[in-house]
Amino acid sequence: MSKPAAQFTPLNIAVLTVSDSRTLAEDTSGQYLADSLNEAGHHLADRQLITDDIYQIRAVISGWIADPNVHAVITTGGTGFFIRDSMPEAVQVLFDKSIDGFGEMFRLISKDEIGMSTVQSRAVAGMANGTGIFCLPGSSGACRTGWENILKEQFDSRTRPCNFVPHFMAQNPSHDHD
Repeated sequence: MSKPAAQFTPLNIAVLTVSDSRTLAEDTSGQYLADSLNEAGHHLADRQLITDDIYQIRAVISGWIADPNVHAVITTGGTGFFIRDSMPEAVQVLFDKSIDGFGEMFRLISKDEIGMSTVQSRAVAGMANGTGIFCLPGSSGACRTGWENILKEQFDSRTRPCNFVPHFMAQNPSHDHD
């Protein structure tokens, strides 16, 4: 007797853009993420754009981490090497657990698109209070790469053998694999 197909579980996802030069109206990266998560069946929990300041970043993300209705956070911007790029430094201290494979896979996948320039990406991810935090570079192309090649599938409860949804929903699924 086969198992019934897993059902899709929509997530509440917040999007944060970090930029010293863009406005919300000019934020194509954040808009791409908001549109993409909605198209996938998820809900946009909140969307903000702030300047690249460690303490502002921590304040906004900490608020979302503390909100039980926010399952995941996707950020765009602040992952480079310029003096004001401080996303990894802002968020890594908030992580209960890091998701090392996220940054590794992002760089591996983006190598096909931008070559060795991918080594300058400091994309990171982690879990804090059951909330997933995924930090992407600020370009629309990088956001598309991260969403289409990693996040879209890992935010889908039907993805087997595993996905992030049970972690966001504080469930401990049996480890039966279909």
